[in-house]
Amino acid sequence: MELFRPLTLPLTKYLFFTGKGGVGKTSIACATAVSLADSGKRVLLISTDPASNLQDVFSMELTNRGTPIPDVPNLIVANLDPIQAAAEYRESVIAPYRGKLPEPAIANMEEQLSGSCTVEIAAFNEFSGFLTDGKVEQKYDYIIFDTAPTGHTLRMLQLPSAWSSFISESTHGASCLGQLAGLESKKAIYKQAVETLANGRLTTLILVARPETVPFKEAERASGELSALGICNQILVINGVLTEHSDALSSSLYKKQWAAFAAMPEGLRTLPRYTVPLRTYNVTGLANVRALLHTDHVTAYTETLNASRIPTLNDVMDELAADGKRVIFTMGKGGVGKTTVAAAVALGLAKRGKKVRLTTTDPAAHLKFVLDETNGVSMSHIDEAEELKKYQSEVLAKARASGMSDEDIAYVKEDLRSPCTQEIAVFRAFAEEVERADDQVVVIDTAPTGHTLLLLESAQSYNREIRRTRGDIPESAKRLLPRLKSGETEVLIVTLPEATPFYEARRLEDDLKRAGIAAKWWIVNQCLYGANTANPMLAAKAAGEAEWLNRIDEHANGKFALIAWSAGEIKGDRLLAL
Repeated sequence: MELFRPLTLPLTKYLFFTGKGGVGKTSIACATAVSLADSGKRVLLISTDPASNLQDVFSMELTNRGTPIPDVPNLIVANLDPIQAAAEYRESVIAPYRGKLPEPAIANMEEQLSGSCTVEIAAFNEFSGFLTDGKVEQKYDYIIFDTAPTGHTLRMLQLPSAWSSFISESTHGASCLGQLAGLESKKAIYKQAVETLANGRLTTLILVARPETVPFKEAERASGELSALGICNQILVINGVLTEHSDALSSSLYKKQWAAFAAMPEGLRTLPRYTVPLRTYNVTGLANVRALLHTDHVTAYTETLNASRIPTLNDVMDELAADGKRVIFTMGKGGVGKTTVAAAVALGLAKRGKKVRLTTTDPAAHLKFVLDETNGVSMSHIDEAEELKKYQSEVLAKARASGMSDEDIAYVKEDLRSPCTQEIAVFRAFAEEVERADDQVVVIDTAPTGHTLLLLESAQSYNREIRRTRGDIPESAKRLLPRLKSGETEVLIVTLPEATPFYEARRLEDDLKRAGIAAKWWIVNQCLYGANTANPMLAAKAAGEAEWLNRIDEHANGKFALIAWSAGEIKGDRLLAL
């Protein structure tokens, strides 16, 4: 595979970078923009990432209007805030109803418009202007977007019934996708923007991943969704590739990465593929941005851990056992290791004499150790696809029985494919598991977000006062919601010692707080800090983690546990070593 060198590639005017959080898409988008601007091209770089760190990257304040970068004369950077845009859009939709509907109904509407889908629509609303503005097109040679729209957002925008009054009248109760209400005036602009995205002569989609299994799977999913919509001009950039190894730790990482390459999903093998080597430095400051796609330099980090003692996962489990917690969630973004942590906690509590049930969406075959009842752990596997299919069938049956048109049924089907729908479907299955395991400690992998909990709660309380309901909620879910807010529930937030996972974990925590659920412990997984390595690159990477460990320490008031990086798959008795 070739190195990613933008100046040697036949790039289109519009470049969209997309990928899982933490894979380095912002860093690579910035490095691409600077590289093209340094070559004399006029470049506009736009970020719509809610966790954007563009201001840190360029070491200056940025706005949504576009800011010239002093040391890169041809580069303008706009840092859009989709969270703020979503708040403004939400208020524009709700304002006409204030004073006309009961306060509980208004609160329910606000929650319906507070999820990730609203942020996606707000982000698309922000950058669609740049895609359709003729003056912007003429002014710049390249327009680069950090964070592309998802396939789900684009599918929704293309549905004819999405622009009908069905949005405000629907009672099918599937998910959180009433967000297009009030956007009729934008229909023509959105249509033009989607057409530009699908034009391979104008737009290139750059999928960014790390050489790991989960980011590869996410990249394949995004690639397939967008290809189905006609956005086929795609390339894959694999960031953080270790090119040499000199000791046991670096050799282990090298083998792990190349095993992921060997198992790369078929959907990615047909794409043009490029690599960016693993760098020792954080991509902040113009010097590091310029270096990213060209050279490495070992950075000497001086920050050390403030904590005199770092808690371990054993400390967490001792407290959970002593406090008599009955329901334990592991929560975090995909790829941070929450399934492994859930399994380790379940096994650890069983070793402390607790009767434990582990409920996970991870294939049971990956966690065979829990099937041995002598460990004191029983396991149930929730099939997310099966639960979603079951819930979709229930809602569609209800919609058809109401006499909806074929066009509106098509919208219902699309609505049912939203992330919120899957969360609600899986949550119902989790609720049933907890209901059946009343005499055990229940450890639950893949917790619902606070947004989902609030949707369920508001539907439970206010479904008589609003026209748009959220579907039927089983009694087990109704009983579980109050239980989650009680002292017998604990949420463990799982993250990595890096910028994006840290900020994403904080957003998850804020989401839970809105739902009245406190999260005390943070579990920081895959830490290189303190690792005994003679490899200069990994030693520098490890030292750079201290900044994020200190931030987590301060934020969590010392309630954080560190799990060291491991090359092999952690299962069975190896879980106890955590």
